[in-house]
Amino acid sequence: MKTKTVFFCTDCGNETPKWQGKCNACGAWNTLVEQPKMNTKKQKAVPQMSSFTSSDFNNSERRPKKVYEIDTESETRFQTNIGELDRVLGGGAVLGSLILVGGEPGIGKSTLMLQISQNLSKNASVLYVSGEESERQLKLRTDRIATDSDRLYLYAENNLETILESVHRVKPNVLIVDSIQTLYHNESSSSPGSVSQIKECTMFLMRLAKEQGITIFIIGHVNKEGSLAGPKILEHMVDCVLYFEGEQRTTYRILRTVKNRYGATNEIGMFEMSHEGLIEIPNPSELLLSGRLKNAPGACVTCVMEGVRPVLAEIQALLASTNYGHNRRTSDGLDYNRALLLQAVLEKRGGLHISACDVYLNVVGGLTLNEPAIDLALILSMASSFRDKAIPEDMVAIGEVGLTGEVRGVNHLNERLAEVKRLGFQKCMISTDQNRNIHIPEGLHVIKVSNIREALASIL
Repeated sequence: MKTKTVFFCTDCGNETPKWQGKCNACGAWNTLVEQPKMNTKKQKAVPQMSSFTSSDFNNSERRPKKVYEIDTESETRFQTNIGELDRVLGGGAVLGSLILVGGEPGIGKSTLMLQISQNLSKNASVLYVSGEESERQLKLRTDRIATDSDRLYLYAENNLETILESVHRVKPNVLIVDSIQTLYHNESSSSPGSVSQIKECTMFLMRLAKEQGITIFIIGHVNKEGSLAGPKILEHMVDCVLYFEGEQRTTYRILRTVKNRYGATNEIGMFEMSHEGLIEIPNPSELLLSGRLKNAPGACVTCVMEGVRPVLAEIQALLASTNYGHNRRTSDGLDYNRALLLQAVLEKRGGLHISACDVYLNVVGGLTLNEPAIDLALILSMASSFRDKAIPEDMVAIGEVGLTGEVRGVNHLNERLAEVKRLGFQKCMISTDQNRNIHIPEGLHVIKVSNIREALASIL
């Protein structure tokens, strides 16, 4: 008998009987995927989450409550003892929260989760469920990162019902699932990793976290576009979404917050991958600026805000005369369209004929910068490479550049200036329109400019 199939939109979950290029519900293009149609016959009752009760958690009667009756003391945080992770989570993980950690294969997601398990198992029980590796493989990995605790349980399983029964027996305080794409529920006829399976399994885990107060970390894979595999609604269902980024050819990793119901977003934590596991980097600015060449044309330092943390990063530019009719434009770590816009501004408002050059742009250290505050540093680095004249090595540039060539002010300038001074820089170029409530650290010389022509004339 031929299996009937339907098409699901991975962004909104809308179902349609035939494929089409555009989803009629949300308007997204190329998001429809084919999945087996759910069996509509009467099936056995799905096990209720209330049957998996735990005496460790006192759940009140399920009823609507008045606002003053709700106890917020239960929304307490606990430390993972990994400083960079606690920073990204907003001060620690929240009891009963559902946290999604995404990243490319081999980036270090499982290693991070095992290190979290090691730290938390000292004071709480942790159940680590893997649908990708055997228990022996997990044990070898834990031996490598020196994980040994009688409160850490390893379990190789991908059947959701079996996992829920194990949770009922073990009664863990923390549950880690690796990965959500490998789980399946018996009541769904689709294959593991499909839209319906991911949605249903995540819904069960969310109810488990909220009703029993278990903190759950789930690992998710990313697709070739760099977004989490599966339906977009997966990110809306969870409380926190973390992306683990980095090049596999390098040892540095960045953990970035995309969504956090209990804290700020766009926070980052930096790690270094070693044989013993991930090592925290509490001061990323010093790491990103290490190895800078003195008096090198085409390099300029700027300061960006990653959440509430100011981070100094180096932007490099290389402009070379082209030998072909079509000029080459590339950028790594920068928004490509924004870079093209600033190149046009530099030529039109700055008076530099860079259209006859190939332009190569790079952010050192693997960071991805998309904040407008980097515009001035990007302009100066391109002009420095074009004129083959170095920017003073003790100077930082912070400012947004408009299409008319004006330099605009940025937010959180006091925090940025404090970080610039702490790292030993003596000069900082900012906009002239930032005159209110600015605290300039002692010993830091501030250069104020109103447009890019003034900026180029002052240092080049």
